[in-house]
Amino acid sequence: MIVMHLALVTLTLSGLGLTGLGIDYIRSVIEPGSASPHWPFQLAPPADWSPMRVVVTIAAAVMLSGLLTAVIRYFAALAAAKLTQRILLRLRSDVYAKLQQLNFDFYDSGESSSIINRAAGDVNSVRSFVDGVIIKVLTVLLTLVVYLSYMLRVHVPLTIVCLSTTPLLWWGASRFSQIVQPAYRRASELGDAMVRTLVENLQGIHVVKGFAREPEEIERFRQANDAIQHEKESIFRLLSTWQPTMGFLTQINMLILIGYGGWLVIHGQMALGSGLFVFANLLHEFANQVGQITAVANTIQASLVGSQRVFEVLDTPVKIVSPPDAVQIPRARGEIVLDHVTFGYRLDNPVLKDLTLTIRPGECLAVTGETGSGKSTLLALLMRFYDVQQGAIKIDAHDVRRWDVDSLRRNIGLVFQEAFLFSHTVAANVAFGRPDATQEEIERAARIACADRFIQEMPEKYDTVVGEHGANLSGGQRQRLSIARALLLDPPILLFDDATASVDPETEHEIREALESAMQGRTTIVVSNRLSTLRRADRILVLENGRLSALGQHAGLMQSNAYYRRLAELQFGV
Repeated sequence: MIVMHLALVTLTLSGLGLTGLGIDYIRSVIEPGSASPHWPFQLAPPADWSPMRVVVTIAAAVMLSGLLTAVIRYFAALAAAKLTQRILLRLRSDVYAKLQQLNFDFYDSGESSSIINRAAGDVNSVRSFVDGVIIKVLTVLLTLVVYLSYMLRVHVPLTIVCLSTTPLLWWGASRFSQIVQPAYRRASELGDAMVRTLVENLQGIHVVKGFAREPEEIERFRQANDAIQHEKESIFRLLSTWQPTMGFLTQINMLILIGYGGWLVIHGQMALGSGLFVFANLLHEFANQVGQITAVANTIQASLVGSQRVFEVLDTPVKIVSPPDAVQIPRARGEIVLDHVTFGYRLDNPVLKDLTLTIRPGECLAVTGETGSGKSTLLALLMRFYDVQQGAIKIDAHDVRRWDVDSLRRNIGLVFQEAFLFSHTVAANVAFGRPDATQEEIERAARIACADRFIQEMPEKYDTVVGEHGANLSGGQRQRLSIARALLLDPPILLFDDATASVDPETEHEIREALESAMQGRTTIVVSNRLSTLRRADRILVLENGRLSALGQHAGLMQSNAYYRRLAELQFGV
């Protein structure tokens, strides 16, 4: 690309030089006493050529130079476009891959709208930085060096005088960058706010319509949109003031050229065509290139803010990783040991405190407690979505931090409290954890989860495409598909985060009976506040403010633990 641009600059100089040569030749013809033109490389035309033939030959050379310039400019533009698109695609893929690797605490502290904006919009800022800054700066500098060298070769004093205002242009571009950068950062923040408003409205559309708040939400989005417009208008005002100012400074150079350069031509110290004409055009091109500095300064600030936000994602360290000598076990026995586990999403506010417990292979443990007592957090630690801050969690006598992360999670089936489905077929959603599963295995998992019956009633059965987030399914249907997804892994450990919370009593009864057979030979931890679930567990772990309050079976806890008895009375109407 640099070679092609060097060729473009050389051809531009050739075209100007040939035009200047033509002017000098025509002057020598119409003014016999004027200086003879300086023929490049001593390639003077034969003496028997007519003046018209010489002029036509020079014009043809200028035309050929222009044609070559157009061809090279085409290939240069094509190469630049391909380069920036490759960078854009690679960077977008890298950001997406990094988002897959980042820990849950990144998503806990970040807003989804900001993350979406970085992956979709700010990545373009990096492309703009490459295209509008790096490539532009290289080409501008290369052009300025070539033009300056040529101008100095033509006339050193005239070059120095005409470019005397150039330092002011550099200072102006630097000052402009300092002023406009905060405005671009505010515009990015306002863009996040607008995307957040849009995402929240789409996700909560049933709430908006249910409370007849459409006009207010339209106004809220309009205000977010207007805020971006006002911030961008302030940037445009700065830009529209700065660019004419820089352009005026370049015109001063042209005034100097006309005065001093004209005096040199009149006194025979410079040729009119190959001297003053070429010098004037080079000075104009020089001014245009220097004028690009303001545009580059604007692009730098526009793209730098977005680029910083992208690289904040790419530079975020991945904390949950497999150690070099990671433990890989094809199928765990299922023994779980909690050894003085303490964890909090903030170091100064632990959610689980000094929790110690051993869960035997094949045992079903129910976990109950008030909201915020750490029930779901315990499951997240078992999956190693987070690492404990004190103590250890061991599976089959190995600290989960020593396990290979993928091996650990393949040994655990997790059903979340809120079922999430992808916009894909029913079969693909069930087989998400095992894409190579056979149709028979998929249907078997669906039958165990009591999902096969309603799937058979769907138009395309297992090939039916569920809507975004499973929008065309009921809550119970979504939950049963997520249970089938977990069961298809055939894991030795099953985790249920209140999986029956969104189903009706009849469906709960079907799922409970199906899961009882699925739990055979597996270690199961069920987070639940339903008596029907707690009564069937081998043991019940009662959490109170992150601590183990009681451990036992339902009947015994009702007699011996006041906290558990109060939970039953308040939540279950006992």
